[in-house]
Amino acid sequence: MHFPGKFTESLLPDQLERVSLSFLVDDLVVHRGGVAGNITFGMGVLGRRPVLVDAVGADFDEYEGWLSRHGVECAHVLRCTDVQTARFVCTTDDAMNQIGSFYAGAMARSREIALAPIIQQLGGVELVMISAGDPAGMVRHAQECRELGITFAADPSQQLARIDGQQARSLIEGAQYLFSNDYELGLLTGKTGLSQEQILDHVHYRITTHGAAGVQIAGIHGDITDDPAVTSLTVPVVPEHGKVDPTGVGDAFRAGFLAGRSTGLSLERSSQLGSLMAVLVLETTGTQEYAFDAAVAQQRLADAYGEAATAEITTAIGW
Repeated sequence: MHFPGKFTESLLPDQLERVSLSFLVDDLVVHRGGVAGNITFGMGVLGRRPVLVDAVGADFDEYEGWLSRHGVECAHVLRCTDVQTARFVCTTDDAMNQIGSFYAGAMARSREIALAPIIQQLGGVELVMISAGDPAGMVRHAQECRELGITFAADPSQQLARIDGQQARSLIEGAQYLFSNDYELGLLTGKTGLSQEQILDHVHYRITTHGAAGVQIAGIHGDITDDPAVTSLTVPVVPEHGKVDPTGVGDAFRAGFLAGRSTGLSLERSSQLGSLMAVLVLETTGTQEYAFDAAVAQQRLADAYGEAATAEITTAIGW
């Protein structure tokens, strides 16, 4: 929502202990979102068949229809009819100050989800992506993946501010991929007491986004490129046509990266595809409102990474 004024003009410094305010807003826009929804939506757009596993509320039907139309399997969500789906409500004033509230709702129930029955019904899965959600649920699902021998990725992102060091260690231990941005990586090292190099003793690959500086892939297993001596690789971004809204850019990168890996693309090519998806979101208001055109996507990949890279990605994704 947008408030046509300044919040500060309604705040009385000598009465801040008993604030009671209502702001008449002149705009209301509702966007679909959530980390799981954003990632699975992007993968669906790229022709994959991701399975959404999370807890949702009584209001999920319309969102389910949207996701299903874009290739997302929603049959395995936990439906909690006594609460609403998690949401963030935010009002911004003319000075770009914000007042926001996050309602966890059904998200807090995700700790009740057992992965084993779902994986059995699906006949197996390639990878479980554990992204920011209910902290107890994140830790439970990482432990369950280890016990089941299921390949998983750890993506603590926003919840790094809330989880403690032991939870962070439990989440990342044994992960095939650890996703974060550079700031979150700093939080992770501080909470776990592990250096960036030591983290690589606990995960296979560390995938760190650095905004306009690109993506760094690090590992110590000699399988980042065809050269076993390479332990780190930086992939530049797809140049932007304009910066509109950064919300959801990281989720879009993960969607492209995971879609690429699921088709057998290399780490580098998968990161390039992820960077393409990220810039589409950056140039759009909303996390799932971008328009995807395969021909345009190929041209932007070619401009950023060359014809050979574009041909590999195009063949793998099936454009």
